[in-house]
Amino acid sequence: MCRPPHVYLGVSSKAVSSDVGAFVSRTFQSFEYRSFRHWFVANVLAASAQWMQRVAQDWLVLTVLTQNSSFQVGVVTALQFLPILLLSPYAGVVVDRLDRKRIIQVTQTSFGVFGLLLGIMVFTGHAHLWLVYGLAFGGGVAAAFDSPARQAFVSELVPASSITNAVALNSVAFNFARLVGPAISGLMIDWVGEAWVFFVNSGMFLIAAMFTTSIRHKDLVPRRPVPRKKGQLREGLVYLRGRPDLILIIVVVGFASALALNQQLTTAVMATTVFHRGAGQYGMLSALIAVGSFSGALFAARRRLPRLRLVVGSTIALGVVSTILAFTPTYETYGIMCVPTGFAMITMLTSANAAVQTTTAEDVRGRVLALYGMVVMGSTPIGAPFVGWIGQVIDARASIWVGSVSTLIVTIIAAAVCMKRWDIHLHVRAGAHPIEIENPNAHYDPYMGN
Repeated sequence: MCRPPHVYLGVSSKAVSSDVGAFVSRTFQSFEYRSFRHWFVANVLAASAQWMQRVAQDWLVLTVLTQNSSFQVGVVTALQFLPILLLSPYAGVVVDRLDRKRIIQVTQTSFGVFGLLLGIMVFTGHAHLWLVYGLAFGGGVAAAFDSPARQAFVSELVPASSITNAVALNSVAFNFARLVGPAISGLMIDWVGEAWVFFVNSGMFLIAAMFTTSIRHKDLVPRRPVPRKKGQLREGLVYLRGRPDLILIIVVVGFASALALNQQLTTAVMATTVFHRGAGQYGMLSALIAVGSFSGALFAARRRLPRLRLVVGSTIALGVVSTILAFTPTYETYGIMCVPTGFAMITMLTSANAAVQTTTAEDVRGRVLALYGMVVMGSTPIGAPFVGWIGQVIDARASIWVGSVSTLIVTIIAAAVCMKRWDIHLHVRAGAHPIEIENPNAHYDPYMGN
């Protein structure tokens, strides 16, 4: 019996087309807004430049300025993130008080200038380890203000109903950049040297600043800047203290960031000391992590509500796949395991970021995001030198599995303690609030605190 041409195995082509259209519409709904489209392009450029610089900078330190010292790479990484640990609480107050778009323009321009200076020093043969230290620290100062400003700015680009999608698409931009940036950087190092990588990423940062400038204030969601007054930093801390769900997120994601998200360091060490590969192959491993991350970001973009259990579950998954990654015997199997590692990593980060953004009151959002960033990004200065030290004292594989196993243990313990102490249930109910915290002993409002 012949089927009608528009039917295949009982499914109409019209239905399939409708499903595909619904998928695309739901996944990319934030692109309806001009401001977000410009922001997405700026994000792709800035994030690509950032990853290109990280790869070139690590390779410069590892192979030119030192004799394959993973510890020195860890120190440079720590200096990049130390200012975030020190300045983030105050940066959050600034982000709530001032124009976030202006802050981002300044930070993107600063990143471009730092990249240009490093490129000139490398090109002229005057690059020294102390110079890389200084520029890494300077970039960290800019990042301390850039990170909370960028995250909080999303809520001004789209209406509240699209924030979760916009956060996930930001992760798509970041991970597309993570896919492209390291690969381009590795190839450029092989072909023309590190200096030209820094020149190109400097130009990309400046173009990103131009796209940010093109976002019109009339297209932004109106917000009321927080007036200057005493005790604003304390307000953010008090608010956070009344949010046990956010405390759980910050603890597990912060610990994972310290010990299990050092792929920038561990991949470079594994590529050079275990698999004996060059810059191009190192860049390819970073790109494979980005493939998984990109898939994870698209997965997160389809979710309407951030789920607390997804944050905890993806952190546990990250610990499991990273442990497997540590014991892969060949370069090829290591590359294969980079994909699920990237997927688990970005699912954890995106779901955590969306939960923090969508359930935090607008008047303290910048401060809470800064505190979140301080722990998540600022934990790297603590973890990176330790991970690098393990790589030197034990071996490169230990620098991965020690962190992944520790993350597994801490996540399980933290979730169990929070569930027992605050009676947090790791599930979501459809309703007025994206995340519901069930606690029979307290009437809890996830937007206003206790």
